[in-house]
Amino acid sequence: MIEASLNSALDRYRPWLLAAAIYNLLWGATVIVFPGWLFSLLDMPQPNPEAFWQVVGMFVLVYAPAYAWAARRPYDHAHIVLIGMFGKVLGPLGFLLVFLEGQIPLRFGAVLIANDLIWWPAFAAFLTAAARLHGGWRRFVLGG
Repeated sequence: MIEASLNSALDRYRPWLLAAAIYNLLWGATVIVFPGWLFSLLDMPQPNPEAFWQVVGMFVLVYAPAYAWAARRPYDHAHIVLIGMFGKVLGPLGFLLVFLEGQIPLRFGAVLIANDLIWWPAFAAFLTAAARLHGGWRRFVLGG
C-alpha cells in the first residue's frame, strides 16, 4: 500500500517518462539503422567510422526500456531518471567543449534541444519530488 502511494505521488511525471521512452526508442533505433541521416540533414561530414555513431544510438536506445519502467513505477525506478539526467547535463557540456575546440560546428548543437534540453524541466521537477519522497537529496543520491 505504501509503495502504491509513493508511486502515485509521482504519477504526473509518467507521461514525460513514457515520452522519453518512446523518443529514445525512435532516436536510438534510427541512428543505429541510418547512422548518416543526421549528418546529411546538418550538412556535416559523415562520422568515421559510422559504427562510432551507431554506438551512440545504442546508448540512447537502451534508455527506452529504462524510462518505460520508470513511467510504470516512478518511485521504484527514480534512480534511472537520475542517471538519465546526468547524461542530459554531461552531453551538452561535452558538446560545448568540442565546439570550443573547433571540432564540431555549432549547428550540431541542434541535436541537444531534443536529446537533452527539452527534458531538463520535467526531469528536474521529477527528481526534486523523488528526492523529497526518498528522504532528501543526500539519501536519494546515495541510493536510499
